[in-house]
Amino acid sequence: MTSRERVLKTLKHEEPDRVPIQDSVWGATIDRWRREGLPQDVNVDDYFDYEMAFFTADCTPRFPQDVIEENETFVIQRTPYGGIRKNFRDYSTTPEIIDWPIKSKDDWLRIKERLYPDETRVDWESVKKGMEYHRSKGRFIVYSGVVGYDLLQNYVKSEDLLVLMITEKEWFQDMVMTTAKLVMEMCDTMIKRGYHFDGALLCNDMGYHKTSFFSPQLYKEEIFPADKMLCDYFHQQGMPVILHCCGNIKVLIPYLIEAGFDCLQPLEVKAGMDVCELKREFGDKIALMGGIDVRKMSCENPAIIEEEIATKFEVVKKGGGYIYHSDHSIPKDVSFEQYKRVIELVKKYGKY
Repeated sequence: MTSRERVLKTLKHEEPDRVPIQDSVWGATIDRWRREGLPQDVNVDDYFDYEMAFFTADCTPRFPQDVIEENETFVIQRTPYGGIRKNFRDYSTTPEIIDWPIKSKDDWLRIKERLYPDETRVDWESVKKGMEYHRSKGRFIVYSGVVGYDLLQNYVKSEDLLVLMITEKEWFQDMVMTTAKLVMEMCDTMIKRGYHFDGALLCNDMGYHKTSFFSPQLYKEEIFPADKMLCDYFHQQGMPVILHCCGNIKVLIPYLIEAGFDCLQPLEVKAGMDVCELKREFGDKIALMGGIDVRKMSCENPAIIEEEIATKFEVVKKGGGYIYHSDHSIPKDVSFEQYKRVIELVKKYGKY
């Protein structure tokens, strides 16, 4: 069974030969693994036989990028969104946002003029080579994009963005819909040029440690219409839709199912997302991807991560509808040997 066949069968809530495997790894983690034995000429996707490959278009306003300041620890850069971010030099954590480009509605209108579909938003040669390579490996080819509240945090300070959802609903909805349409239109541009996708991944973080950033009602009124538009479009292309949404967003799941999402990822354990509980409550309506506690991967006692995988897989793999992924991404405190053991355990307990 190819990876493409395995993922498609899983997303249809059918049991394949084994649980599909996909993960996200920090660049700093890969650097560590290179020092610990990961071959220099082999990428992580090939070494661990990840089953998906992701392609996208540049859906930013395409402002010039430059380095404002850097030292031995940090680098401060201007982003293509027009904001300013501070990163560790090894990009091992989520960046600190220092400044945002939108502070008024006029700022938004100036940026909106730059958000139009254009064939120059795609690196066609790289996409062509990448797709040919990953198709030769039998992988599930994914069109990915950032949308909704998560995307808008690149433009507007989070606290101000939450206020806008109450005080400037039409403006907020215009930003959500405009940016969503560009993501959709660029996928359509790529499809019309002959590039085929098996599925879509949309990224929209909407939760924190205990619950969602905003109420289900606000989601339904102000973000749901764009999400449904996107899911309807992708489904028309025969593409199931995976939603990446960090934090605890359990209260939003019924609305995400209604919008048309086919799979939810990454199911952060530390935010209270219990993949077994979610499987029992929603597993017949939406597939699940993730939920394996990354903190347990770095434990010195290997029995801890084995119990994590064995006990959860016993519940979540039944009837299909589950794809392995860490509950966020693999940090640099997980050694190469520890992670190799994780994948061995996933293959062992993921067999049907």
